[in-house]
Amino acid sequence: MPHTCRNCKRTFSSELELDLHRDNCEDGDLFCDRCGSRFAERTATEDGWHYRCPEPECDGEGIGDDIHQVTDVRLQTP
Repeated sequence: MPHTCRNCKRTFSSELELDLHRDNCEDGDLFCDRCGSRFAERTATEDGWHYRCPEPECDGEGIGDDIHQVTDVRLQTP
């Protein structure tokens, strides 16, 4: 069974490969606290001011509220 990155749509033969790819996927710049989705900024805003999670079932919105930059939520290891 192929494993597909929901951000860039690349497929991988194992779940481990997909997990390793997700850490570096450039297509997922933003992260939604409500649903856990990661997505490109261009899919979350039309005007650059108002942000909403692009997932149809999610009502997450607002940079800094429900939506965050991935770099802000990643854990940095020394």
